[in-house]
Amino acid sequence: MKKAYIALGSNLGNRLENLKHSLKLLSTERGITVTAISAVYETEPVGGPGQGPFLNACAKVRTRLTPTILLLEMLDVENNMGRVREERWGPRLIDLDLLVYDRTTISSPLLELPHPRLVERDFVLIPLADIAPNLTIPGQEKTVSEIISNRKSTDDVKLFLPSGWYSAL
Repeated sequence: MKKAYIALGSNLGNRLENLKHSLKLLSTERGITVTAISAVYETEPVGGPGQGPFLNACAKVRTRLTPTILLLEMLDVENNMGRVREERWGPRLIDLDLLVYDRTTISSPLLELPHPRLVERDFVLIPLADIAPNLTIPGQEKTVSEIISNRKSTDDVKLFLPSGWYSAL
């Protein structure tokens, strides 16, 4: 079994229910076990058109799936929930990003690991630090906590719900 970390975000509809539903769907996929979930944070959108605030969280999973198959399962969850991709960085019902998959690095048209903007985004780093502060990001050779402490905050990340908000674990 491999460890992977997934970012979750939603800024349309019932944002918290969207996060919960995506976790439920991920948990029912064969070969994926959700083992930890961060607190939920509210953030203003970064890039893209004008839109409402996001709820963001991160999940740790254990999986037998390859990184590419895991990503395809995540995209399937987004599609099953009704995600529509009209505009880059536009509003979204659910957004699932594969951040890290063990110590794997990949650069392909479909998948880049670790996620290419992971270390630039507080709305990902802060929830990731909740569940994996000592995780070393491949290619960075620094832990999540070290990356956070060495960068100037650029995002306004506010705690929305503390850890324990998702009771299905």
